[in-house]
Amino acid sequence: MAELGDNAKVGLVTALNGALADTMALYFKTKNFHWHVAGPRFRDLHVLFDEQAAQLIGTVDDLGERVRKNDEYTLTSIGMVQSETRIKDQDDVTLTADAMVAELRDDNRLLHKRLGEVKEAAEEVGDNATSGIVDDWIDQCEERIWFLNQTSK
Repeated sequence: MAELGDNAKVGLVTALNGALADTMALYFKTKNFHWHVAGPRFRDLHVLFDEQAAQLIGTVDDLGERVRKNDEYTLTSIGMVQSETRIKDQDDVTLTADAMVAELRDDNRLLHKRLGEVKEAAEEVGDNATSGIVDDWIDQCEERIWFLNQTSK
């Protein structure tokens, strides 16, 4: 029975590190779009992307500390983030504003799925603290998706 618990804990830490990788990658992409957005909606999108990036970076430390509170190790490098994230790089600085909005919306949906995996894993091992805090991260992610979806209409 203890081994099952250990395996479940490994699943939780893997999910947390995956969410950490996705959050860091999405933060960087959101800042990239903040810096490179252009067109008639520049100011609104520049501000929206900056607000969303600030929200994302605000969860990074909490994610890492949840891993450490489970007495495990976090991601340690950009290479590890790249190997663990589901968020695809976007180096085209000439994307239209509409394409940026759609891409960030879809990437936030990927993060939302990953956060759901964290929630499931936390509940499986009875980690009430992680289960509770991930609800806030999911709510923030849903708000970002909502704003981006409404912006894309």
